[in-house]
Amino acid sequence: MELRIAPSREFILLTNENSHYQDAKNDHSETGIREICVNQCNPHIVKSASMTIHMVDVVGQYQKIKSEIDEAIHRVLDSGQFILGPAVKEFESSAARYLGVRHAIGCASGTDALQVALMALGINPGDEVITTPFTFVATTETIALLGARPIYVDIDAKTFNIDPALVEKAITRKTKAIIPVHLYGQPVDMDPFMNIADKHGIPVIEDAAQAMGSEYKGKKVGGIGAIGAISFFPSKNLGAFGDAGMVVTNDDGLAEKLRMIIVHGSRVRYIHEVLGVNSRLDSLQAAILNVKIKYLDQWHDARREAARRYNELLRGLDVIVPHEASYGKHIYHQYTVRLKKRDDVVRSLTGQKIPHAIYYPIPLHRQQAFQAAGKPDGTFPVTEEAAREVLSLPMHTELTQDQQTFIVAALRKGLAS
Repeated sequence: MELRIAPSREFILLTNENSHYQDAKNDHSETGIREICVNQCNPHIVKSASMTIHMVDVVGQYQKIKSEIDEAIHRVLDSGQFILGPAVKEFESSAARYLGVRHAIGCASGTDALQVALMALGINPGDEVITTPFTFVATTETIALLGARPIYVDIDAKTFNIDPALVEKAITRKTKAIIPVHLYGQPVDMDPFMNIADKHGIPVIEDAAQAMGSEYKGKKVGGIGAIGAISFFPSKNLGAFGDAGMVVTNDDGLAEKLRMIIVHGSRVRYIHEVLGVNSRLDSLQAAILNVKIKYLDQWHDARREAARRYNELLRGLDVIVPHEASYGKHIYHQYTVRLKKRDDVVRSLTGQKIPHAIYYPIPLHRQQAFQAAGKPDGTFPVTEEAAREVLSLPMHTELTQDQQTFIVAALRKGLAS
């Protein structure tokens, strides 16, 4: 079957905290909403007479459970309890059960979840936090905002996650935390990190922003380290209808401190025990998430099936498909391949009006915002090579085999050019 997308100017632009937009001059940058042509990158929706291709199909997913979502929203509206109301408690309980943790605490975003976690662990100016340079900026942005210093360690070439074999050499007397990132929904090999944590007395914060429901040796990620940080940005596997996040822990003392920090450092109104922030999960988002979490494993299965189809369609091409480590369950928040001829493939996909993304074109150690503590090119060779080669293809629960066939045909054309 030959599938063609007719040229069209009709599109919807959705913002994405991890989005890579490519302007008409092929200028690579990560930014917020801006005007771009319909044939440019992620995560807009491209419509045509023959098919619609989404990078992330949040609307299609909503339509399937619309009545449940709408009913949940109206319950909150009718209650008038919009901040830390019953809906938040209900979702926190659902999330804790799903993740198998003692405490799940809603907050305003995944970025806030990371910052609140660092604050709860007492990260101060001058402290060092070991993490990866190949992740979304929030991972290290929150470290720097607290006056601490991110210490980067290179990644594993197969998983794109921080290489545990390199972590211990980066530890100094100033090291106060380690943040491994479960990138693209691929779980980090956590045992080595926990062994290092036990040996040196350094807490581990799991950045599970892209990995709600990913598993490591049968256990959901997020609850393995001292604290897990989760994002419910709309494009995530479990996405809200706006910004939302969560911190999870099995430590009762940390849970109490986390809850205080997100409400201005207070347990009792107008009595502030620690320095805090305003980062409450609102009841509308909690109600929406509490409906959607019931479907999360089903949606993971759909993504894994789509990944299997991609793997079959890409077999025999000069493409490295995502690796799935034997110790874990990949939930394919992104389906990210590696290509030597990425620019040619990008041109082909763009020409066929197929959305795509590069996560991430510039490693964090080379970002202007971190240049004061940056490292020269060549410092982290595996990360830098990945940044030159990675490309994420459309991946979501509504992706069809016909759409994937068309996407891979365009990719194949780019490889042949």
